[in-house]
Amino acid sequence: MMNNRYAENITAEEIREYDLAWFTGRIVVVDNETKFREIIPELAGRKILGFDTETRPSFRKGRKNKVSLIQLSTGSLACLFRINRIGIPDELADILADPSVTKAGVAIHDDLRFLTGIRKFNPDGFIDLQKFVKEFGIKSSGLRKLAAIILGFRISKSQQITDWEADELTEAQIIYAATDAWVCYEIYSRLINGK
Repeated sequence: MMNNRYAENITAEEIREYDLAWFTGRIVVVDNETKFREIIPELAGRKILGFDTETRPSFRKGRKNKVSLIQLSTGSLACLFRINRIGIPDELADILADPSVTKAGVAIHDDLRFLTGIRKFNPDGFIDLQKFVKEFGIKSSGLRKLAAIILGFRISKSQQITDWEADELTEAQIIYAATDAWVCYEIYSRLINGK
């Protein structure tokens, strides 16, 4: 069933008219086993999670760095797993492979290919919002455009090309990473709930 309550597309000029928004919930940067053991139970039992990854940019042609960060978010909690530090522990791999947990993200095919190259698991339960939004008559596909069309606000992409393997992530990087996963959660939740 086609739902035409959303615009098919949006221009960069139109996006600039929207207010800027970002994730304001609880953010946990998981960079050691202790933090991992403390936070992972809070994700257990969740049926929908926003998903994203970050990779340190490569400025050499043909070179692609490994994924540095996996972000999983609910409406109020964003977990940033620094997999360059902790790898992909069993419980995290289990979430990524669980078909009963919907993980909504944008352009996830390459992310999953890189993650399964780091650790063998069978990704399941993933929804690529770029494809999913077509059922609602939306032709745009980037996260920034989808946030404006579906959620009615603008997100910043200014931290995208930063060092995700730095010793310490900056506050701007942390908010950016949390926001990307949270926006995926919010877009999927809004679409499936018809609000």
